[in-house]
Amino acid sequence: MQRNLIFLAAIAVAVAIVTLSVQTQKEPVGEVFFIAPTDGAAVKSPFKLAFGTKHMDIVPAGTEQPHSGHHHLLIDTALPPLDQPIPKDALHRHFGGGQTETEITLSPGTHRLQLLLGDHNHVPHNPPVASDVITITVTE
Repeated sequence: MQRNLIFLAAIAVAVAIVTLSVQTQKEPVGEVFFIAPTDGAAVKSPFKLAFGTKHMDIVPAGTEQPHSGHHHLLIDTALPPLDQPIPKDALHRHFGGGQTETEITLSPGTHRLQLLLGDHNHVPHNPPVASDVITITVTE
């Protein structure tokens, strides 16, 4: 009898932990992706980049609005710390005006590109709204 009570108590604790875990996980609010270029593309600099989104509004930096943000382009770098503002440098390009396309120049060679949506303060969403990494080759 006591063994059964301990077993039932253990099951109740396990169910409570799983329930709490599921309740505290945040659902992704949207997605970002590259419209152009596509993964594996060969391009000549300068070239056009076009960014797409689903279930998110693109707004200028400083605009606080649910399910919204602005694009950041990561070039040849991994995701930055996701609990801090996204750096602004040659590897982390900000599109705080709400731009969804741009023209950029990169050196010849292979480059890794990724999009990361930032909130009104340039901080990634939780969970992050990031694109898949694409690889492009810039030809001379």
